[in-house]
Amino acid sequence: VNLANLLLARSTGRSREFAIRAAMGASRVRVAQQLLTESVLLSVTGGGLGLVLAAWGTRAAIRVLPQALPRSGQVGLDSHVLLFTMGLSLFVGILFGLAPALKAFQPNLQETLREGGRGSSGARHRLQGVFVVAETALALVLLVGASLMIRSLVRLWAVNPGFNPHQLISFSIAYPPEMMKAAPEVLRNRSLQLDAALEAIPGVESVSAMGGSLPMQGDSELPFWLEGQPAPATDSEMNWALFYLAEPGYLNAMQTPLLQGRFLSAQDTLHSPPVIVIDENFARKFFPGQNPIGRRVNLGLFGVLAEIVGVAGHVKHFGLDGDAQASIQAQFYFPLMQVPDKFMPLLSKGVGFVMRTRVPPETLLGDIRRTVGQLSNQQVVYGEETMEETVNRSLAARRFAMDLLGIFAALALVLACVGIYGVISYLAGQRTHEIGIRMALGAQRATVLRMVVGQGARMALIGVALGTAAALGLTRLMANQLFGVSPHDPLTFAGVALLLAMVALGACYLPARRAMRIDPMAALRQE
Repeated sequence: VNLANLLLARSTGRSREFAIRAAMGASRVRVAQQLLTESVLLSVTGGGLGLVLAAWGTRAAIRVLPQALPRSGQVGLDSHVLLFTMGLSLFVGILFGLAPALKAFQPNLQETLREGGRGSSGARHRLQGVFVVAETALALVLLVGASLMIRSLVRLWAVNPGFNPHQLISFSIAYPPEMMKAAPEVLRNRSLQLDAALEAIPGVESVSAMGGSLPMQGDSELPFWLEGQPAPATDSEMNWALFYLAEPGYLNAMQTPLLQGRFLSAQDTLHSPPVIVIDENFARKFFPGQNPIGRRVNLGLFGVLAEIVGVAGHVKHFGLDGDAQASIQAQFYFPLMQVPDKFMPLLSKGVGFVMRTRVPPETLLGDIRRTVGQLSNQQVVYGEETMEETVNRSLAARRFAMDLLGIFAALALVLACVGIYGVISYLAGQRTHEIGIRMALGAQRATVLRMVVGQGARMALIGVALGTAAALGLTRLMANQLFGVSPHDPLTFAGVALLLAMVALGACYLPARRAMRIDPMAALRQE
């Protein structure tokens, strides 16, 4: 749209020049060919530069947010994109270079000369005005979308995930091959040894071996039923909950609040009564208005009857924005040392850990590897990731959509300003004679300023109005990408409309200022 607008303004502004050349005997076909060649060259050059920027921008986006793009290795500019872009550039260049070319074939060159001196026709002015309105409307739609995504992401960052991700790291340790046949008690002792060795590293505040689920990284569910209720006949009839295998330091490492009772302790072993700690959602759903401490739960798969000894805060396991829509909301913690012997072989390949540090956790990775290697040089640390990175990764798709919309919105805003400035500047130049007459008859400079700015302001306001109507319909399509913000948020719409109107007025001011400085005598002499 902007390319067409600028080509049309440039080419129609040269109608008088080509009419003069035709009147002096130049071939009209040659004149038309020259104009078309210039228009096509400009449009194709612009399309080529756009492809270069698109190729660079695509590579930059993949480097910054590769996890947000499925099959990112296959994302790029292919032959279809190249052909479409170059075809569109050629089409625009030919289409909007035809107007003055057709003027060159008009039999009445006197009319073209007169029009070129006093200003081109109102029909072309209206067409350029339509282009400016379209640019402004498109810019507003993109700005509204980007603003809604930014506000949504800000709201998400303010959400409490149920744990403190700062200076918290998760990683896994792969055991030596001989551990595959180790007895359950050997596996339990190895976890305890690793736990004690890692906690002794300077700078480590708390550490815990873990299994089952880990927030935003994977989930494991377990069927259960409450004591006193009949055992469901099938798993589909049972209640399900996320379970976290943990050690006593887990809650301190995650900094998840303990709301009632106690957490798991070192005394919770295979030889002590089974216990669990439930989360607040579990308590609210299955023990409404009751004290769950002391109640017991049948853990169907484990085959144990575990007593509830504490209630912890709820963790947003499925992401800051996806947890509320998850089908499973209840969570509980089960001691790693109380996992039945028949399930311990599942931990024979290795175990995961969460660690809270007093220093940036990345600085301790070397110490962690050395400590693990001292126990066995065949043990390997892998999958290191700070929980801040985990949280960021869960928001990667939203961040990518926000960045993409923001870039497009900024480009649309710049193009709209260029379009408004170019058209108003061109129209003011075409009205030089008219402005000279007005000022010669006593019009004040402020009147000229209002006239020129008003012309641009009308186009901008129409664009804002149409863009607002379009945005009200289109933003409903991105409702599932928003969090805590309505797709029709009035503050966002009002703020974007005001911003765009102010920018448009600024783009009108420069040509208006030049117009009010026109010397009436010089303008009249040009006629």
